Amino acid sequence: MTATFEATLPRLAPVAAPPARLALKSGVPSRGLLDGAWWPRSRDLLRELPALTDVLDPLWGRITHIAVNPEHWPVIPHKVPVSGHVVKVGWFTPELDPHKLLLLSYGTGRWDLLVIPPETDPEAAARLMAAASEYGGPPLTASALITADRAPRDIPVPEQVRNAETAWESEGGAPQVTGVVLRQSSRLIIGM
Repeated sequence: MTATFEATLPRLAPVAAPPARLALKSGVPSRGLLDGAWWPRSRDLLRELPALTDVLDPLWGRITHIAVNPEHWPVIPHKVPVSGHVVKVGWFTPELDPHKLLLLSYGTGRWDLLVIPPETDPEAAARLMAAASEYGGPPLTASALITADRAPRDIPVPEQVRNAETAWESEGGAPQVTGVVLRQSSRLIIGM
């Protein structure tokens, strides 16, 4: 008599996707060229959009369409399944800034987000998110904002600003936040 044994593998619980990393203007009518910033973890829209819409749907209404410039997205699907619905994706080459994502919510409105490249270091991403989500908004387009942040930082810092930064750092600086929502005056920060 022969017996065969099949090794049973442990069942792994599904891993939840990390929350979207966003900084949005909060509670104010949109002013400026951008409504906030999004820092995706990759250039894969199929993987990144569900986390983004999970955050934005309750805030802005169901996101039904997005538009991107294909310059920084290697694959652009026509439809992306997200929680409870499908988002249609379109692309426009000359009409849409390569560093911007346009979101539409049927009957609710349109929003423009700066898309921070996934490979951006956290310090630069934090600066860009803060600039894109300021109340008045930056007077720059998304690409101009990215270019300005990449410019050399050889500009001398006034002594009183340097002293204020030193005091801030000695008192603990900014809190380390992961997967938490913070509200700062007119800014909503998610997933940093």
